Amino acid sequence: MGQKVNPHGFRVGVNKDWDAQWFADKKDFPRFIKEDHTIRTYIKDKYYSCSISKITLERAAGRVLVTISSGRPGQLIGKAGDEIQNMKLALEKLIVGSVVSINVL
Repeated sequence: MGQKVNPHGFRVGVNKDWDAQWFADKKDFPRFIKEDHTIRTYIKDKYYSCSISKITLERAAGRVLVTISSGRPGQLIGKAGDEIQNMKLALEKLIVGSVVSINVL
């Protein structure tokens, strides 16, 4: 029987990049991992109908940049950016002490 390899992990560094780009000390690492998981599950559950294919997170100096790749960006953004503002406020409640920025691709 052959060895099974995760297709994403196999391609990292060749033609794909990590889904989260940040560095942390030992004391902050578990909290950041949990926050990343919370952010991803919140966005995937709440905006399931927006055809989200990828969520990338970047952290630097108390800021979190969330980049969402979507097949329906208009539905994700909403009229005059209302839905993005609601998402930003909800994510800032989930992540205490960080400023959240959201990009939609």
